[in-house]
Amino acid sequence: MEFRFYEIWREAEYIERLLTGIGWSLLLTIAAATLGFGFAIVLAIGRRSSNRWYASLSACYVELIRNTPLIVQLFFVVFGLPMLLGYRWPFPASALLALALNFSAYYSEIIRAGLDNIDRGQIEAAVVLNLSAQQRFFRIVLPQALAKVYPSLVSQFVFLFLTTGIISEVGIEELTWSGRFIADRTFRDFEVYLLLTALYVLLAISFRGVFHLLGKQLFPWSRSR
Repeated sequence: MEFRFYEIWREAEYIERLLTGIGWSLLLTIAAATLGFGFAIVLAIGRRSSNRWYASLSACYVELIRNTPLIVQLFFVVFGLPMLLGYRWPFPASALLALALNFSAYYSEIIRAGLDNIDRGQIEAAVVLNLSAQQRFFRIVLPQALAKVYPSLVSQFVFLFLTTGIISEVGIEELTWSGRFIADRTFRDFEVYLLLTALYVLLAISFRGVFHLLGKQLFPWSRSR
């Protein structure tokens, strides 16, 4: 078999498409992870709440999201919500919302596991120091919980990045879409998808390296990494 990678490199448009695709993948991953993480904390608190309605709604949402495919959720947000709301968002915004909603459910379960493993003595010590409930949670409980589950959060983030390829189904010009664009015009599918594989691996490893260094700065007192 003859490899003809030059079919990809010789066209400036193809290189530009790949760079644009990488940019969209990174942008949507970081934005969705940020939004999803914030919502995940709300859900994790809800799962442990003594308020029955809050706990039940959080549990129902998490189970609904975790037991339906992302592609179905994506199509519902992109095509279903406009029919219900009478307003159509730009496709990138809809894809971002679908990713954030999906991964907030997975993040919340990881965070909840960390919260459930906090030593009770830490909370009792905070009470003795006369810290308010809000101070106890955000200064004592949450930082330690995140430190315990930090590797799992990083793995889920990388998985989120790899999953962004699904949004090419609604025409978002991310990395997978860019590869398909090039393959359809060069007829060198094997070379293109081999290149995509290398790019995804390189970016995923880069993410892990960055988060490893970030974890040392965020949790210098933790040995859980």
